[in-house]
Amino acid sequence: MSVQQSTAKTDRNRSAAAEQKTRILIVDDEPRLCNSLKVLLELRGYSCDTATGGVKALQTLRQSSFDIMLLDLKMPELDGHQVMDYVKTSLPDLDVIIVSGETTFDEATWAYQQGAQDFLRKPYAAGELIRSIEKVVNRRILERENKKLHRELLNSEQQHRFFVNSSPDIIYMLDKDGRFSFVNDRICTLLGYSTDEILGKHYSEIVFQEDLKKIHFNFPEQRTGSRASRGVEFRLVHKNNVKTANFAGFRTVTVELTSMGVYSWDRAKSRRFLGTYGVIRDISERKQAEEIINYQLYHDLLTSLPNRTLFRDRMAIALSQVKRTGKKLAVMYLDLDGFKVINDSLGHLVGDELLQAVALRLNRTLRDSDTLARVGGDEFNLLLPEIGNADDAAVIAEKIIEALKSPFLINGHELSISISIGIAIYPDDGGNIETLIRNADMAMYHIKGRGKNGYEFFTNNMISRVSHHYSLESGLRKALDEGQFRLFFQPQQELLNGRFTGVESLIRWQHPQEGLIYPDDFIPLAEETGLITDLGEWVINASCAELGRWRKAGLVNIKMAVNLAAAQLYRTDFVEKVFHALDKNKIPGECLELEITENVLMQDMENVVQKLHQLTARGIGIAVDDFGTGYSSLGYLQSLPLSKLKIDRSFVNKIQSIDEKHSIVSAIVAMAKDLGLNLTAEGVETDVQLNYLKSIQCPQVQGFLISPPLSPEKVFSRL
Repeated sequence: MSVQQSTAKTDRNRSAAAEQKTRILIVDDEPRLCNSLKVLLELRGYSCDTATGGVKALQTLRQSSFDIMLLDLKMPELDGHQVMDYVKTSLPDLDVIIVSGETTFDEATWAYQQGAQDFLRKPYAAGELIRSIEKVVNRRILERENKKLHRELLNSEQQHRFFVNSSPDIIYMLDKDGRFSFVNDRICTLLGYSTDEILGKHYSEIVFQEDLKKIHFNFPEQRTGSRASRGVEFRLVHKNNVKTANFAGFRTVTVELTSMGVYSWDRAKSRRFLGTYGVIRDISERKQAEEIINYQLYHDLLTSLPNRTLFRDRMAIALSQVKRTGKKLAVMYLDLDGFKVINDSLGHLVGDELLQAVALRLNRTLRDSDTLARVGGDEFNLLLPEIGNADDAAVIAEKIIEALKSPFLINGHELSISISIGIAIYPDDGGNIETLIRNADMAMYHIKGRGKNGYEFFTNNMISRVSHHYSLESGLRKALDEGQFRLFFQPQQELLNGRFTGVESLIRWQHPQEGLIYPDDFIPLAEETGLITDLGEWVINASCAELGRWRKAGLVNIKMAVNLAAAQLYRTDFVEKVFHALDKNKIPGECLELEITENVLMQDMENVVQKLHQLTARGIGIAVDDFGTGYSSLGYLQSLPLSKLKIDRSFVNKIQSIDEKHSIVSAIVAMAKDLGLNLTAEGVETDVQLNYLKSIQCPQVQGFLISPPLSPEKVFSRL
């Protein structure tokens, strides 16, 4: 068989293999998640079974065969680690993709060491899961092809050479002196050498100098069988490098070596060492993937600064050092003043770029030994190891404040921002990580209350955060009683005709001392204290009252969208209160739309479905807010009486060019159309985003490009 015939036959085999249905076992202790994944994957053409828990998974694996298993790690009775142990020993052909809420680096490393093909963290995007599965399926197809090709090519010398030279690995032989006597063509694509150039060279000429000692007893291996060298990692040097005394700039390839001795036997049954046979596998991509995973676990991806985990690791090391030396260290808690106003008024794209610019400017003021970490939206922690006294920390704080005095130019906006800094000193203000960070946080809030844009050292007489917490809670209750809350409205525009057909109702707190406070600053506290139900009821009543006034003034074709919290929906009298608000203001149900997140829908499906049917029977629309960021489940779209999906702004923000493909956004638009659901894209902030959404026929948009949230008077005039 010729090489061309063999290649053509391989292509036919690949096509046939792709047509076979891949069998997938979904293992999770959450039945709803199992079922939603099953629906999603069967829509993609896969054959799926589910197992709720590790015990059920082992029973299913013993009864049936599967190609791929999606496995959760944290499960009762029998966890994912035990399931992986069984697979590793009994089912070597089963590929495993870990889908888990366990996000530590140790868990990810363990999974890859056990043979997992991928490690996805909950929550995850549907597209990410599909890509991971497709990658495994394609690899299995290629493995089947390679096995079949291996059998066919063994029939002749030509086929044998084709197999060797087509191998993705370097296959070589060394003579007894360690010089290459055979090498396949892979040496050319991997290291740039032709086979003629490499033959006769000593192996040390292509090994990275720093790895020579490590590989000295492995490359010219003389042992055979189980004692041969396997899985030894080292680096090879590319031909294009010019050898100088400085090896740091060399282009290297990380490889994995398997080698064993080759012997001949004479008539006296004495063996003679002839050389070494081995395989060198390029593992650069795997090493890069491990580095990326490690980086993501310990860094903030927006600013590239260390995250909370890495900060605490470095702080633990710094504490152990100063305890030995008797020196001091400082911990700072930094919070940007007025960032939320910029973020909410100009959009998240501007906010993200501002955070990146701030992080870059802050880093320039610090020493190499200092650690600046992003620990929240606009919050940072700073570690100053081994300072002489508190004055050293004050000098750094003043440099930081001075560095932020110059305005930032972001997307044509000249933005000025200041910073509040709280400082805690070891050992004066605490002897451990938690205490020092907490006390620095208290000091930061103290400077916030004194006018911001400055720094403050922690002192024992500062008001504790607990007192501040209860003060805010008391302020929330008072705000409800005294009517301090206000509604703003963001218009929703039809792309086909440019008409405004609806608005989303948004709450603000008009605090008598602090001014206008945005939801991110008080909604979490309202949820924590249980005030969210009263606050949500006020929003529904106030929104309906405002809509009633508009209708009396002649604005009758506008729909009001109101966000719901989980606690509201679960109240037994929720539906009754919504109907009362409509009747009181003489509003037809068709003019009200209630927005619910995916997570709320999935928490208590049976209770939710019943209430949603009652609401839709009155004509009220039900929209899924932030679609695609929750459980990524598609099954509920057909089981719930929904009328609209809202594409989360995080997907819209990624649209940077109208020519690029944005599969998730396009898929949601197509899915909504097929299911007969209306669709709104949130967070539209650029013309590129708007034009792309027009090109894929997204029916409706909202965002700062169309209009920011407006007061009732302004939005009425706009509509």
